[in-house]
Amino acid sequence: MFFRGVTAAIAILTATSTNGFTVGPKSMTRSASPSVSTSTSALSATIEAPVRVPESAERVKEVRDRFQKAAEDAAAAKGCADANTGDEWWRQPEPNDQYREVTQDRPLRVLVAGGGVAGLVTAAACHAKGMKVAIFEQASQYAPYGGPIQIQSNALRALERINTKVYDEIRKAGTVTADRVSGLKIGYKKGVFLNLGQQYEKGDWLVRFDTLQPALQAGLPATVVVDRPVIQQILLNHGIPDGTVRIKSRIANYEELGEGKGLKVTLEDGTEAYCDVLVGADGIWSSVRRIMHDLNDGADGFAASGAAGGALNEAEARRMAKESVLMAGGANRRYSGFTCYAALTEHKASNIEDVSYQILLGKDKYFVSTDGGGERQQWFALIREDPGGVDPEASESNPTPKLTRLLKEFNNEEPGDQNGDVWDGFAHELFRATPEADIKRRDLYDGAPLINKGWTRGQVAICGDAAHPMMPNLGQGGCQATEDGYRLAEELASVKHTKDIESALSTYYGKRIPRTTIIQVLAQLGSDLLVDFDKMMTIPLVGPFFLFMTQLSMPFILRFLYTPEF
Repeated sequence: MFFRGVTAAIAILTATSTNGFTVGPKSMTRSASPSVSTSTSALSATIEAPVRVPESAERVKEVRDRFQKAAEDAAAAKGCADANTGDEWWRQPEPNDQYREVTQDRPLRVLVAGGGVAGLVTAAACHAKGMKVAIFEQASQYAPYGGPIQIQSNALRALERINTKVYDEIRKAGTVTADRVSGLKIGYKKGVFLNLGQQYEKGDWLVRFDTLQPALQAGLPATVVVDRPVIQQILLNHGIPDGTVRIKSRIANYEELGEGKGLKVTLEDGTEAYCDVLVGADGIWSSVRRIMHDLNDGADGFAASGAAGGALNEAEARRMAKESVLMAGGANRRYSGFTCYAALTEHKASNIEDVSYQILLGKDKYFVSTDGGGERQQWFALIREDPGGVDPEASESNPTPKLTRLLKEFNNEEPGDQNGDVWDGFAHELFRATPEADIKRRDLYDGAPLINKGWTRGQVAICGDAAHPMMPNLGQGGCQATEDGYRLAEELASVKHTKDIESALSTYYGKRIPRTTIIQVLAQLGSDLLVDFDKMMTIPLVGPFFLFMTQLSMPFILRFLYTPEF
């Protein structure tokens, strides 16, 4: 399966890429050239290659303080509507009940369901094009979910085109991760069948890849990692007008009023809103998608799906684990096969100056860590098991049930884990630096590309996880949502009459679906193969070929991801 998958991926990426590429050496030596000039850059900029400088005490404090302030602002709903004024633009339909010419005085009116990254970027992109925007967020408070996320080079370019102030603030807040080694390691000592071939020691590099040179060659800035609440606050402060986000606003239904005549949206509290375009950026369990695709009433909900988990209490996490199993069937979503433990820990990793991102591979599980900036590490422990599981409640005999399980699953001392494997000590280094209360658990779900059902119907569209939920292996979930927001606004900006909205939304879907389909497939394939690594490595010749093909495919994949056009 792997060889067919990699061969197909290379063929697809070669056929779809408009840029040539060179497979570089496996070493992570950086180019001596201080910058790369490119004619493909939208702004004809010269991109400087970042050079790693250890974080100073001042920088560490700045990153941590910024995160704390953004989290407090989010919890206080700063930037959101304080109360209903009664004169919001969305409360009244356009007069004459007919399609109209779109002008500066009467711009398109866009409602966005969902106040996460996808919704905020979409609203910011539409606002930048002169449209009226409002965001309906279902949560009772605009709280930060998850930890730091990677804003990769392609997403940075989209943000730059949407709003240069947002782009500048994101880069200022971010920690560059493309200036050090990334790749795959073996998590434990591993031999091969009958000792025919290389014996791997725990912590050995298997594949190393360079995320910097593909970005520079495409004229794109280097990937940065930024705390999710910081991103939210930057978009709220610099991307959209104050009060654009309305919390406690869950969409119950919508009704199209006719071609070019807009929609009437009904919220769960009975509030009615009117718009020209409705965008569902409300996550994997999207209410907008449920209505659009005629799914059953159990197909949407509040459950989170990101690998970073959600900022929820334990009781809510337990409830969501059970509800997600029920929703997945009705929503045509796929359980990935993994439960994921995740945390952000304030700890200066022992390898921080050399490694920015690594995956330790094992039998039916793997461990992922990435630099979170501010001498913090974001880590994920993915374990293959059935969905809906929960950890025991804390007790006097076991006050740290999550941590206890993880220390056993990735045991770095004899007799090892349940398979008898003794793990590299890096996972334990991060586990022991993490308080139990900071560890979140989520089952991971994704979905098949919506090629048949599509992302649009009439004057309604979906984007982000609502349209293309994907496994976190490529770090492209939020990045593709950012590209969606940019492309959707570009197409809507071409609308001169409201009767042209449907055509513009269809064009948005047509331009986005090929790219997101490939990325969804690659993310799913990569996740499935990581836990089958052990089986492949025991077969003589197969293991080395597997590594060779993985190393060979990475420049293709990165060049495809880091395109300046989307």
